[in-house]
Amino acid sequence: MKTESPIPTPGTIAAARRTEPEELTGAQAIVRSLELLGVTDVFGLPGGAILPTYDPLLDSTKLRHILVRHEQGAGHAAEGYATATGKVGVCIATSGPGATNLVTAIADAYMDSVPLLAITGQVFSTLMGSDAFQEADIVGITMPVTKHSFLVNKAEDIPAAIASAYYIASTGRPGPVLVDITKDAQQLKAPFIWPPAVDLPGYKPTARAHGRQIQAAADMIAHAERPVLYVGGGVIRSGASEALVALANATGAPVVTTLMARGAFPDSHPQHLGMPGMHGTVPAVLALQKADVLVALGARFDDRVTGDAKSFAPGAKVIHVDIDPAEISKIRLADVPIVGDLREVIEELTSLYFPAAAAAATEGVDTTKWWDELNALRNDFPLGYAEPSDGLLSPQRVISRIGELTGPEGIFVTGVGQHQMWAAQFIRYERPRSFATSGGAGTMGYGVPAAMGAKVGEPDRVVWAIDGDGCFQMTNQELATCVINNIPIKVAIINNSSLGMVRQWQTLFYEGRHSHTDLNTGAGTVMIPDFVKLAEAYGALALRVTREDEVDAAIKTALETNDRTVVIDFIVSADAMVWPMVPQGVSNDHVLYARENAPEFEGDA
Repeated sequence: MKTESPIPTPGTIAAARRTEPEELTGAQAIVRSLELLGVTDVFGLPGGAILPTYDPLLDSTKLRHILVRHEQGAGHAAEGYATATGKVGVCIATSGPGATNLVTAIADAYMDSVPLLAITGQVFSTLMGSDAFQEADIVGITMPVTKHSFLVNKAEDIPAAIASAYYIASTGRPGPVLVDITKDAQQLKAPFIWPPAVDLPGYKPTARAHGRQIQAAADMIAHAERPVLYVGGGVIRSGASEALVALANATGAPVVTTLMARGAFPDSHPQHLGMPGMHGTVPAVLALQKADVLVALGARFDDRVTGDAKSFAPGAKVIHVDIDPAEISKIRLADVPIVGDLREVIEELTSLYFPAAAAAATEGVDTTKWWDELNALRNDFPLGYAEPSDGLLSPQRVISRIGELTGPEGIFVTGVGQHQMWAAQFIRYERPRSFATSGGAGTMGYGVPAAMGAKVGEPDRVVWAIDGDGCFQMTNQELATCVINNIPIKVAIINNSSLGMVRQWQTLFYEGRHSHTDLNTGAGTVMIPDFVKLAEAYGALALRVTREDEVDAAIKTALETNDRTVVIDFIVSADAMVWPMVPQGVSNDHVLYARENAPEFEGDA
């Protein structure tokens, strides 16, 4: 996975430097560096240790600062911005609790390879290590969940640290980088030198793959009788979606797109089998199991996809392409390992495939039987859902209608849980960067602030936050940020009055003992809180939908309202479950497609 960086090459640095550099405070240097890197939007919340930076920030005509209501919201907003635009998302916080409130978003970005620059204030360098007020070793805290962390205690080091952090975040496998800057470094003056010398001897991401490996991959695909293209989020991060379509058309191989790759390959394409994994489609799950050649493109063999890794795709040879060499053979041994930029690798693989396929055709290699088998699975196990029997709305239908009425040009952002899986399953994605969610970390509360960030980055697109009533209560304070800053997102609360996915597991694995998963937010006589009143208090347009004949009208009202944020409280059935399902820890061969078809469950939640 790779994105382009605006950092100048060493050859351009000397010519660009002034003979007598201007003296700036460290705080001014932070703002100037962000401006020169092309950053236009930052999300943050001021506090004592970052206060010097907020003074020159007020004078910037190039940076739009969006004041959030919680630092976690700043981090997720920066993630949503980065996911929707492909640019580096930037967030700012103060020391101590301000910085630690960013940790969840930083860890989330690390798991999902999101380019993120987090800037935090730190106490005076003379006070560090003394347990000073609001002191926290945020560099040490975030070290396991960042690509790199910088501690800056000299004003003259700030431009190079900011530039280096941006470069690291946006190149190779994207990810979060933290720059922690002491208060005295922000206050003192130093010559501002730009572009700075970016010296990162230990950081040299591989972009150009080995040609012989790509040739071996082309030959292996050409001779496969049951190939599958297993597509991960790296395809989107590297901008390789068009190249992927060309490769699929050339090879005729079926394609499966993971949760993080939804939109990387058009759902309407006849070779697309859907999403694999714990809640993937039956054809996608079983295609992986029965494949003889698995082409993993920017995918990391996550446990939610593989199930029991030892029994995953047992008869398949593996071609694994990734920009990060640490991912190759980490979970599954790669027969053909390829380290390089996905877009470049896929383009070269496509060109090499044609002569390889011509040679294979003379040997009688044919995928007709494979497609006959896959099409039979499509016919026998279509994606669907049962209507609820309690008179409440079907969540799957609500989410389907949101997708259908909005269309493929919208951006759909989710929290985590049942609604997340239904949004992945029942909305059709035709383009990359149209779906944003928390995959690896599974962070509840991601939805509203990430949708806010996506809307800032893509203001002309319709942006939906499809959220659960549990997730919504974790970060809904960012509705205030949306309303005050004129960021008109649409919020659909899929309100089943419970922690739905946990409740589903309790139903299936704990004999229906629903221990502490009822939230009392809608379906019963108690409604705490009343989401309509809450949204109205924040200044949003608020609607509640309880009947099927009200669903389309409410969605259309939201789509027609673009001068303020809209919140729709959809009261749905708590008994609805996400199907298909592979219980954790068992083989994907045991994919379950409905409750009545699986009376006894093995494995665990």
